[in-house]
Amino acid sequence: MDQFVIGVDYGTDSVRSVIVDAKNGKELASSVFYYPRWQQGLYCNAAQNQFRQHPLDYVEGLEQTIKNCIKIAGGDSVASAIKAISVDTTGSTPVAVNEAGVPLALTSGFENNPNAMFVLWKDHTGVKEAGEINEHATKFAINYLQYVGGIYSSEWFWAKLLRTLRVDEQVRAACHSWVEHCDWISFLLTGGDHISKMKRGRCSAGHKALWAAEFDGYPPDEFFSSLDPLLKGYTSTLLKETYTSDQAAGKLSAEWAKRLGLSTDVIIGVGAFDAHMGAVGGQIEPYHLSKVMGTSTCDMLVASKSDLEGKLIKGICGQVDGSVIPGMIGLEAGQSAFGDTYAWFRKLLEWPLQFIDDKELQESISNKIIPELSKQAASLPLDENAELAVDWLNGRRTPDANQLLKGAVSGLSLGSDAPRVFRAWAEATCFGAKSIVDRFNSEGVPVKGLIGIGGVAKKSPYIMQMMADVMQMPIRIHQFEHTCALGAAMFAATAAGIYPNVEEAMAAMGGGFDKEYFPDPAKAALYQKRYEKYHVLGKFIEQNTINNHE
Repeated sequence: MDQFVIGVDYGTDSVRSVIVDAKNGKELASSVFYYPRWQQGLYCNAAQNQFRQHPLDYVEGLEQTIKNCIKIAGGDSVASAIKAISVDTTGSTPVAVNEAGVPLALTSGFENNPNAMFVLWKDHTGVKEAGEINEHATKFAINYLQYVGGIYSSEWFWAKLLRTLRVDEQVRAACHSWVEHCDWISFLLTGGDHISKMKRGRCSAGHKALWAAEFDGYPPDEFFSSLDPLLKGYTSTLLKETYTSDQAAGKLSAEWAKRLGLSTDVIIGVGAFDAHMGAVGGQIEPYHLSKVMGTSTCDMLVASKSDLEGKLIKGICGQVDGSVIPGMIGLEAGQSAFGDTYAWFRKLLEWPLQFIDDKELQESISNKIIPELSKQAASLPLDENAELAVDWLNGRRTPDANQLLKGAVSGLSLGSDAPRVFRAWAEATCFGAKSIVDRFNSEGVPVKGLIGIGGVAKKSPYIMQMMADVMQMPIRIHQFEHTCALGAAMFAATAAGIYPNVEEAMAAMGGGFDKEYFPDPAKAALYQKRYEKYHVLGKFIEQNTINNHE
């Protein structure tokens, strides 16, 4: 009998759903929905690093993409064979909810309040609060930051909660708990009506919210309430137990079954972050760094528990038992801006286009900018003293999170044209990626290979070849176009019991790799010199940032 599963992948700009044959991973249908409020720039202020998303964008996209997928795949005959749905989202992207688990933006009086909406992963309004958490943690005998690399980031759960509670009295009065996007969607689909019934994922709790089995859950209430009394009691709303994503969160509710045209027997899996499920969709292997390359990067690595016994990796985004593959330790790192860097540069160049009335011409020119820049930059001879950039346009995630840092470019002259400056930014993103690999290696976790997934990996041969040359390691590109959604589908198949574990789901449903970039040894020495200069410039920027904030 046919057994189909649905993977839902919430990205920064859109949500995509895919229907996949659980037998072989073949895609039957795919549908994407671009968030309309986000496209209009509502509730955001880039100058203040404020990025918020309305839950209606998520709910509307969920319904439309799944219904559209079913229609494309064949209608009722396909719907009757769907066994499970699993969801991945960006993160940390939390929201204030009431006791029923409803985001405040969906309740009366909060419809247009940005503080009542999901605080997107790239929102850095909580920089001050993250700094306070880091300072506060030094006062305790137990290092509660030891499993998140020793540094708490403004991109994460508690910094965003504290910031929200401090700046908005109305939200503070109505907020009962704080919930990650990936946990809320599964809760929504199962018809959850009280926060105590929510199954929170191990992935989000461990990497962003300081959950650890060694702490018997979260750090004690005293840790948070002594930082700020506004945080008092919040750990009690989170509950101690967390769940790996191979487990079921429940079954599809009657309401959502009717809305989607599916059965209430459909299993809903526990949610997780996009890069974690994407790593599974991209067929991650132990000690091979799975790089999800989109607007930012999230780099995942898995290792056995025995290999990491007694090791605490400094300056990464967490090491969590079961966060990627249950039974293994998942380690996360990443860059706060990757594709966003290229998009920013394109936007800079296309600024005059806004004064052209012909929208079709605008779009045509805009779509050609990055491909043509890549072509022209690739033809430039390598030069040790060429323009040099540092890729911290949205702060630094790894190694050693610091969201106060800014990007920089040096070595400009009157001969610095657009392709040369673009090459500098491309190199910077690759140097940032190498810094992550170097940190893993120096901490005793050898990176044995690279796996590339996501939009940039599929669309930019120029960047991928440069990545291989800078790293002096081959990088394999997974063949599936929507790898995060495929990973969600693999978890759905496991949660439904079609496969006994995630590894078997990966083996059956993974389609392998369709491209591999090999390093050019002749470029190794020059890129190493450029990489060293990148670090010198980075240290200068970092020291000036410290001086400006003292």
